[in-house]
Amino acid sequence: MKKIILYIFTMILFWQVSLSAQRIKDIAYLSGSEEEQIIGYGLVVGLAGTGDSYRSTFTIQSVTSMLKRFGITVSQEQLKTKNVAAVMITATLNSFLKAGAKFDINVSSLGDSKSLAGGTLLMTPLSGLNGEVYGFAQGPMSVGGYDVQTSSGGRVGKNHTAAGRIPRGGILKRDMNPAVDYSSGLSLFLKTPDLTTANNVINIINSTFGTSTAKANDASEIVVAIPADRQENVIQFLSELESLEVMIDYIAKVVLNERTGTVVAGAHVKIMPVSITHGNLNIDVKSMPVISQPGAFARTGRTVFFNNLVPKVTEDTARTIAINGASNVQEVAAALNSLKVSPQDIISIFQALKESGALVAELVII
Repeated sequence: MKKIILYIFTMILFWQVSLSAQRIKDIAYLSGSEEEQIIGYGLVVGLAGTGDSYRSTFTIQSVTSMLKRFGITVSQEQLKTKNVAAVMITATLNSFLKAGAKFDINVSSLGDSKSLAGGTLLMTPLSGLNGEVYGFAQGPMSVGGYDVQTSSGGRVGKNHTAAGRIPRGGILKRDMNPAVDYSSGLSLFLKTPDLTTANNVINIINSTFGTSTAKANDASEIVVAIPADRQENVIQFLSELESLEVMIDYIAKVVLNERTGTVVAGAHVKIMPVSITHGNLNIDVKSMPVISQPGAFARTGRTVFFNNLVPKVTEDTARTIAINGASNVQEVAAALNSLKVSPQDIISIFQALKESGALVAELVII
């Protein structure tokens, strides 16, 4: 029996992190511009028999309560909700949004609905963590897929139809936060706290707007004082501030994904002088069936089948390379690729390098 083994390896990605400068607005955010998450519970109607079943009792209760608001009283036992689905609505808002602004919302099935395709979300209040209602959501859904099932068990589908999105389906009814006063100063918060990056931000701000304009409280927060000659036009000052380009710094890190065989290495990864020997041991078990039959004129006996499994062991020639020291990702990649090994083997080599102390980087396994 011929055995075909198909190896599908995810590309080994050695990512050279660019050391080019980035804008402050891309690596930090201003105090007062924090995002707010809101949530709501609602009903999607107009489904083509793909809504919640009778087992989703909360859907039936919700429909009954909704109809009572319109002066209609219906017994829960008389309701069939195949065209209705209970959903959760979520959204993330910028605190600078004002009343009347529209925003996108995400809709996800809460019950056992098969598909939300073609449904329309009924008006749903959206509240924050404090329980206050900030806005409402309503409108036809966009699922971006399909899921067709037949009574005989056939099924064809594309993408995930139990969740969808309504572009600009939410309307803000009240301001998220009161107006922020930056006249007395502000704070910049780095999205990835780092002392070196924070120091670089301080230097570029002070060299542009004058000494003592910025100072750091820690690796994350940078306090900025508005210069006296910029007090009359704070918005222009902030626009110039967030457009400044800063050199950012990274921690030397290698990320290994054992499930997909992906290896991602940062720019500051180094390997100390080391010798690596690699060889594979392959074990293959072949099936060699044997059939034993009685003689042609034998009056007794029977045909016997025996499956003889014969193991075969082969060992690849061990390959050895010596690394005199690699100071960047390209050198690391070139050295390991010279071994002509699989991504899984490279992951094992990285783990061994870290254990030996030759890998100067943080090793993260996901």
